[in-house]
Amino acid sequence: MKVKALQGDTVDLLCQRYYGTTQGVTEIVLAANKSLADQIFMEAGQVVELPEVNASATKETVQLWS
Repeated sequence: MKVKALQGDTVDLLCQRYYGTTQGVTEIVLAANKSLADQIFMEAGQVVELPEVNASATKETVQLWS
């Protein structure tokens, strides 16, 4: 899936927003978008490829207290 970054987005922020986690998926997104490793913040409207990840790359979390 291709998404457009918001001003000031980072790779890990995009991963958290779309995958619900950064663990294990940030590396996958960086591998699919090699140029992202050369910058810290993305520009508004920058297109980023978010590959599909299998269920083992993401973990379900349980919130014990609210």
